Amino acid sequence: MPVSKYDAVILGAGASGLMCALRAGQRGLKVLLLDRAEQAGAKILVSGGGRCNFTNRHIAPDRYISDNPHFCLSALKRYTQNDFIALVEKHKIPYHEKTLGQLFCDTSSRDIVAMLLAECHAAHVDIRLGQEIKAVEKPDGFQVQTEQAAFQAPSLVLATGGLSIPKMGATNFTHKIATQWGLALTPTRPALVPLVFDGEALALMRSLSGVSVEVMVTCGKRSFRESMLFTHRGLSGPAVLQISSYWREGQSLSINFLPECAAESFLLDRKKTHPQTSLKTVLGEVLPKRLVQGLVAERFLSSTLGALSHKNIKEVAALLMTWIVLPVKTEGYAKAEVTLGGVSTHELNSKTMEAKKVRGLYIIGEALDVTGWLGGYNLQWAWSSGYAAGSALEPLPLRGTT
Repeated sequence: MPVSKYDAVILGAGASGLMCALRAGQRGLKVLLLDRAEQAGAKILVSGGGRCNFTNRHIAPDRYISDNPHFCLSALKRYTQNDFIALVEKHKIPYHEKTLGQLFCDTSSRDIVAMLLAECHAAHVDIRLGQEIKAVEKPDGFQVQTEQAAFQAPSLVLATGGLSIPKMGATNFTHKIATQWGLALTPTRPALVPLVFDGEALALMRSLSGVSVEVMVTCGKRSFRESMLFTHRGLSGPAVLQISSYWREGQSLSINFLPECAAESFLLDRKKTHPQTSLKTVLGEVLPKRLVQGLVAERFLSSTLGALSHKNIKEVAALLMTWIVLPVKTEGYAKAEVTLGGVSTHELNSKTMEAKKVRGLYIIGEALDVTGWLGGYNLQWAWSSGYAAGSALEPLPLRGTT
């Protein structure tokens, strides 16, 4: 089988792979981008509910989780959220800002994929989809074998992502290749994922399924204030997805249903001004009625504020501000937005994403031990790490060629 030669072969036509390819192509390199999927940017297309939360205005290294927390700094500084926003604006893609600095397309995630493909086309990137990788070897440079052809290049970029959402084709491909060449992995687990409960807690959550409320959820020293959703399996919503990246089995969560006010002071004040009003009515002003009915004991709810003792009010306030629950597990990679852990960043050059032990091997995106918060942080890491590698790739000479 004849071997086609390139300056760089990139495996994975997702967010990081597309960015790496277009950047390397812009620098004049002959680039091949391969993916086993029939469509480029599959996870981009479903991100943000189909509107693509493509970055966040508040990108900062402390919003990423890694065993090597300073690793992401160089790439995030070199290609910032403002750089990607400028690219979006260059292509005249309308977008808007939601809460907490999150930026979304006005129309569809397809606009972002089309933009990246257009940039790759302009940079003469050779994109081949539906390519099942059969072997990756390193006889002289790197050789990649598919069912249809063989390709050789001095540089190989692994951008096939992590383990999250297997039904979309997620595999441990990059992790396997990395360990094949002696690179260490940090333990992986699902992140940005709903949490599952059992027993009495689950019975309550099922009765409240569909109820959404803004909360402050805390695990250890980490807290997030966003909306939380009750489900038939437990808890979900942005606040829970965020805290799931920090939660470990055996840890409990503390949930504050009234993060904007001190519940005890609020209820005591209302007791003075509205003593004949029932607790159920007062709490219904600030919380969903189904939540109030399910969470607070009926003997309190049916009482007027004036009939409740200070001790009773303290008890209700404590429940509303520190509801303690113990998850039993997550919903796993099937429902996880990202994979936490992966190829150890201690193995890579933080400026180039090149492996220290294997010249010409680059690893980018979700496959690395860098996991961002919910809200555009992980896509920005894909853009930044892809740009870093694409800026560093060089057409190193292969033995036996001129």
